[in-house]
Order: sequence, then structure tokens, then C-alpha cells
Amino acid sequence: MKLDLQGYVVCVTGASEGIGLATASAFAAEGAHVIICARRPEKLEEAVKLIQTKIRPELNGSVESVRADVTSLADIDTLIEYISQKYGRLDILVNNAGTGIYKPFAEVTDDDLQSGMALNFFAQFRVSQRALPLLKLSRFPSIINISGRTAIRGNFPPGSSCTGPAKAAEVRFSIDLATELAEFGIRVNCVVPGVVKSEERMRLWESQAADGKWDQQAAVNKREDLESISVPKGQTWGLPADIANVVIFLASPRSGYVNGVSLTVDGGPHNKSYVTQLYVDKEQSTK
Repeated sequence: MKLDLQGYVVCVTGASEGIGLATASAFAAEGAHVIICARRPEKLEEAVKLIQTKIRPELNGSVESVRADVTSLADIDTLIEYISQKYGRLDILVNNAGTGIYKPFAEVTDDDLQSGMALNFFAQFRVSQRALPLLKLSRFPSIINISGRTAIRGNFPPGSSCTGPAKAAEVRFSIDLATELAEFGIRVNCVVPGVVKSEERMRLWESQAADGKWDQQAAVNKREDLESISVPKGQTWGLPADIANVVIFLASPRSGYVNGVSLTVDGGPHNKSYVTQLYVDKEQSTK
């Protein structure tokens, strides 16, 4: 299916790895002009080089980076100003930057709570609000918010009382925004991924579950074992590209009648949480 995204101006936050990187790559491959942002300059540089290998020359897509921490109002303003000066409009905003904090409710610190809301819900709200004038100048504007399955399902053990409400706020925010921005022709949808095999994110979960005492190869072996019992035969946990494919469709004119939707992309309700499986396995191994 031709998605008709050639020449679109796209901004993807948190795009130096994982879902954000795959999404930016997919847009660039479709001929869009993609601006990616993240906090670490060295990771951004690597991401740009990787995305450039995906661009089809005949479609004239492009990719460039702006270092920005989306929890910083000053950085958000710098990002929006850059897009304004270079392109004068924004067609698609993908609010992908986010985090997950998994620990029992009694152990959640105030810093955890503040940072979780800041990088998840607050960032999506602030970036969308500041990008609104540029989106209004687009012929076919769209916002895609990336949430997480803890928005709609519990994750215990170890517990998602911090992350879950922040992700749930993203879902509700998308519904409200779709309604309010409809008069400007701006569609807003939300993608709710399940377990996605992002190497860095999985290493973080594994390290946390092992209290920092883990062997990488042993962790990979455990990952494969848990995957074999957590998903139906013949399936696997998702890949970043699986989410990216959904995002670019929702952002394209082909999905013009889709608005205010929160779409769960997790392989089905039977797929188990990787984080939960790690902690269940840990508890069983200590008995």
C-alpha cells in the first residue's frame, strides 16, 4: 500500500533507539523529512547514520537530529523553533519518548513519581502544545502518542503503580486532544505497545530484576526461555518495526477516518509481560 508520506515533515521524540528509531526509519524510507530528538548526542549521531541507510534516493527523504530533553521546556522550545525556521510547518508529531519504572508501590520514591510523569505524560502534553501552531499550518496534520500496555493492564510483580497511571494519562490525553483539535483537522491517535524487543530496554529490565548482578549472555538465554513460554507457538514478542508499521499507517492519509483511537499492539491479550516474567522467575529461583 502506498502511504503518500513523501515530503511530509515529521518529528519523532526519543528516536535514538528502539521504537522511536524504527519509526523514524520507516518515515524516512517513505520519503518524509524526519527530525529526531533525544538526550544523548552520540546516540543521535548513530541513529542518523543508520536511518540514512534506509532512505530511498528516488523519494528524497531526509533525516536530521536536534538534541533535546523533552522534560526541559527550553529544549522543547529549541526543537520547535528549529522546525519552524527550517520547514515552517509540521505535518506529523510522534510523541515516543517515555520510560518505565517497575517496583513495588511502597518503594516508589517521589523522584520516581516526578520523573515518570515528566517523561511520559508531561512531555507529550508540552511538546504537542508547543507544536500546535506548526501543525495548524499542515494540510494533513497528525499526532501519534506512544503509550504502553501498563496503561491498561497491571504488571505485578514487581509493580507498575508509577508507570501505569502515567501511561494511562497518555491514552486519555489522546482522546481529549482528538476531540479538541478536530476543528483544525488535526487527528490524534495513540499506540499502546506490549513487549517490544528493544535491546537497551531489555538490558535495563534484566539488570533491575537481578539487582544489578547479571551476566549479559545468561540474561539473553533467560530472555529466550521466557519468550518461549510467554507467547503462543510460532509467535515472538514484538519488534520495534512492528510498532513503527502501525504508527506510519495511522499518520498517513490512508487512515484519514481514524481519530481518537488507542490501538493496542501486543500480539494479543494472552502474551505475558516480560518484566513480570523476570520477577516471577526470580522468585521461583529463590525458593
